Amino acid sequence: MELYNSIIEKVNNELGSVEPKRYIYNEANAWEDVGANQLIMLKESAYELGGDNKPAVHLSMVTSGNYVDGDEIIVIGKDLIELNGSSSFARIAFVKVNELEGEGDEDTEKLFRAIQDIDFVKYHVYPKGYMIRSSSDSFREQVRVSKDAVAKGISFERVGAAYIKQYKKNPAIEAVKLIFVTADDADFVELKKDAKKAQDITKALSKILEGMATDCHTCTLKPICDEVEGMKELHFGKNKSEFQG
Repeated sequence: MELYNSIIEKVNNELGSVEPKRYIYNEANAWEDVGANQLIMLKESAYELGGDNKPAVHLSMVTSGNYVDGDEIIVIGKDLIELNGSSSFARIAFVKVNELEGEGDEDTEKLFRAIQDIDFVKYHVYPKGYMIRSSSDSFREQVRVSKDAVAKGISFERVGAAYIKQYKKNPAIEAVKLIFVTADDADFVELKKDAKKAQDITKALSKILEGMATDCHTCTLKPICDEVEGMKELHFGKNKSEFQG
């Protein structure tokens, strides 16, 4: 499953020059999850990730390649207990999945469903004292962190462990690399473009499942098919299976 690999390679060059801190995932370290949306009032907050009009980006991509060796959390920039004010922010997930078995449209549908399930995780993680506000249209994820959570030692390692714990409930997922970025020199403009392209690929998969014409000159998917390795094969594989049926 290599449709997103070119984006993953690009993202790796846009994370800034700060030396990353790496943590091996340990489920026991997961920060407490309160199980539902929470309201943190401004007077209760220590700061906001993406506050004061600073950039805040989220993107997730799946792969079956060698970009994810194992479950880990990477922090690039200041950690949550080191921040003393609003910061730029990105949360990036590279998710390694099992090779999906199937042929033609069956394979494409399994792939699309797996991507949907993985993206759905972000709506099922509620770290205590860590209020998330996200927009799928703008690829923005802004977080308000409470003073109480900071006093109790909240960290990206522990929040990341809470996310990975949720990801690992999906048997199709082999490993997750979760990256938190607060470094000032990360390229947040390009990261937002990467998030848009990843979304375009996922939308293209959805349209392929609906059945598309094989005339490349009139097809709205042509720019994606031309640019993304493997997309054209999925496109024509779907149509071939329909013609044979």
